[in-house]
Amino acid sequence: KLCGYLNKLGIKGPIKTWKSRWFFYDENKCRLLYYRTAQDVNPLGSIDLSSASFDCKMENGEGVFEIRTPSRVFTLKAISKQAMMYWLQQLQMRRWEFCNTQSRFLSSGILSCSFAFLSYFVFTFVDVVDNEDFLPLVKTPTEAVGLKAASLPVPQTSTALQNISLKHPWTEIQNTVYNICGSKQLWGNNGNVFSFDEFQEHPENMDEEQEAEEGTLEDGRMGPRLNWIRKARWMNSGSEELSREKNSVDKASVLQQQILTLTEEVKSQKELVKLLHKALEAAQQEKRVSSMYLTAAEDKDRLELVRHKVRQISDLTSRLEALEQEKKELEQILTLRDSHIQELKEHVQLLMEKNHAKQEVIMTLTEQMARELSDPLQEANTITVETLYKQQEEIEHLKDDIDAYKTQNQFLNSEIHQVTRLWTSVAENEKALLMKCACLQARNCQMESKYLTVLRKLQEAVPGLPNSHAELVKNLIQEALQWDVKEEAEEGFNLNPVSEYDEYGFMTVPDYEIEDWKLLAKIQALEIKSNKLRSQEIVEKPLRDRWNSIGELNPSAELKSLIRSGIPVEHRQRVWRWMVSRHCSPVPGHYQRLLEQSRSTEHPACRQIELDLPRTLTNNKHFSSPTSQLIPKLRRVLLAFSWHNPAIGYCQGLNRLAAVALLVLEDEESAFWCLVYIVENLMPADYYSDTLITSQVDQRVFKDFLSEKLPRLMAHFEQYQIDVSLITFNWFLVAFVDSLVSDILLRVWDAFLYEGTKVIFRYALAIFKYNEEEILRIHDSVEIYQYLCFFTRMITDGRKLMNIAFNDLNPFPMKLLRNRRSMHREELEAELCELEQIKAAYVKERAEHGP
Repeated sequence: KLCGYLNKLGIKGPIKTWKSRWFFYDENKCRLLYYRTAQDVNPLGSIDLSSASFDCKMENGEGVFEIRTPSRVFTLKAISKQAMMYWLQQLQMRRWEFCNTQSRFLSSGILSCSFAFLSYFVFTFVDVVDNEDFLPLVKTPTEAVGLKAASLPVPQTSTALQNISLKHPWTEIQNTVYNICGSKQLWGNNGNVFSFDEFQEHPENMDEEQEAEEGTLEDGRMGPRLNWIRKARWMNSGSEELSREKNSVDKASVLQQQILTLTEEVKSQKELVKLLHKALEAAQQEKRVSSMYLTAAEDKDRLELVRHKVRQISDLTSRLEALEQEKKELEQILTLRDSHIQELKEHVQLLMEKNHAKQEVIMTLTEQMARELSDPLQEANTITVETLYKQQEEIEHLKDDIDAYKTQNQFLNSEIHQVTRLWTSVAENEKALLMKCACLQARNCQMESKYLTVLRKLQEAVPGLPNSHAELVKNLIQEALQWDVKEEAEEGFNLNPVSEYDEYGFMTVPDYEIEDWKLLAKIQALEIKSNKLRSQEIVEKPLRDRWNSIGELNPSAELKSLIRSGIPVEHRQRVWRWMVSRHCSPVPGHYQRLLEQSRSTEHPACRQIELDLPRTLTNNKHFSSPTSQLIPKLRRVLLAFSWHNPAIGYCQGLNRLAAVALLVLEDEESAFWCLVYIVENLMPADYYSDTLITSQVDQRVFKDFLSEKLPRLMAHFEQYQIDVSLITFNWFLVAFVDSLVSDILLRVWDAFLYEGTKVIFRYALAIFKYNEEEILRIHDSVEIYQYLCFFTRMITDGRKLMNIAFNDLNPFPMKLLRNRRSMHREELEAELCELEQIKAAYVKERAEHGP
């Protein structure tokens, strides 16, 4: 038991006096009760330690310390410094133990999600007791604290009435009566002067009284209190209970305590059963409603399902707002704790400065004494024995002050360390809360995307709906299109907003001019936002950490896997330069000489280049305007390449390849060498020649792969006479530029620059696999062509597309690709030769027979 005598500073008007009080720590409620003597039954008051802080004030004298509660400051004084440190350590340790117990108790009950999270936030790291010896453990001063101190006489004060508490006269009278009566038989119920039902101020229920009877029999201080309670019960229950033996009373108390405990447990279990019944009824009701909606066949019931989804979205929005409010409260708590830590640091710094100043004074006095003692004659003339004694006494006092301040600094350091641990736990919990909010936002985006998809399906079916239903669908679509991302960001909390342009200036969501496709663009925006929110912490952050750990770049299987997953923005420029320099060594000064040649002599392709510049990357803000800074750079790169490779000169499509290289590499000379690397190293010969013969060969090779990998889809195309080369030819010529959204396009280019043209085949097959089921549902050739013209823009999940390209499709080696190219090239050249012969014969026949 933590108990003992301490002096408490009492205030009577302007007079402050020390009063001797018996203090006892209550473990059940984390309170420090104080009495006038150890034999008193009723406490004079209590100190709540659950939210209190402790401080030792060396300026007030030895053994003085303070307990600060939110409502009051208690100043106490122990008989020695050792006793003071013992009280501080024990109170601090027991307060932490109580908080740990409370946190475990709260987590076992039936709590709401927000309250459970708050309790976890407050107490998760509280139980991490500081194992570092900031303050060594103080031995128990048996003469000042503990049960033995209860048998010692009450410390005497200067006046007899000084210890009397005028604020609690009734408690003083009861304690005095008990002390006078001692162990004598008290009066019966009719002759009792005092009402024992009213004398207890602090015990709030019978459970505490029973705990006092069971748990404090061995405590020497609590013995008199137990006798007093029992005597009061004996007088209230009559003379029959006086004859019972001690063991019977104890057994009855234990049984009564067990009955009360079981009763409370039964009540809690009943409440739990009621809550579970309510939850079950709500779930069954929701199931019945959903079943009715799903089995409904009329359009009216389908619209009711749409309204039901709208209500679900509203509920999710309200939950998100509640979490945002909870986050703001946590941020406020963190700010208060930071300010408290800063104040403690400033206080410690001030104490260290004072300590340093005192040490300098001590050193100065010590040196002065050494100089004076070194000369006996001067000592006899300048200083007396009394002066020397005073100086030595002052030095001793200063040393004591130094020890005291060191102890105080150690105590404050322990508090600061514990507050720092709390701050760390707050930061980690805030991070967890952000993750939870991101998941909720992603789920909300998915729900809204599904809702808009349903509206789009209804929009397509509007001609078959009644007029009232068609009008309702039209109003819902207009309301959905009026939503603005910027307005939503201003109204609420947005973790990962989707901006209009990405890091390279590409539009994140296409701006369809057709009115019917604007709803489609809205659905794409929601899907992009949902994917970014879900992959930010789960995929992107670990991938970025792996890239940060890579130093010098060397070809390896791990690097290949990382490049396929996508290079982060901050590393992409460096990796692209490395990949270009591996296979295409830049010649110093060569690019500048080509620019000089283009300025002095006009190239035949100059006119075509000027025509293609305004049509380059129209969905990128760096090329959409004629006055953009990258337009002149792109012109110089294309002119330099036309002089560098006269066999090709310029071919439509090179402008888009060079534009992407400029956006990533930024330097126009680096972009020039990247274009050279793609055309002369990655792509086969004659890919950009006048006849584009190799490009046509690749289309035939791709059709072979499409028949092998996706036979159902290829049969569907043949059934409706669809020539996929009309769509895919441009994919291969410019490596998917202007076909895929920017985020997926750059990932394709990452793998393309490292592995070569087989990446284009892989992603082309993956694109058709990604949308295979949608294409198979279309049974009209015109609709299939219309869908194939824009369906690549509908792909928003780059991770899924990458997994299809490199994992789901069976691999085909580069050797197989070369063999297929060689075979189809021979067939194509034979067909072209035959075509030339037919053309020559036709011309000859026309010349012989006339027009």
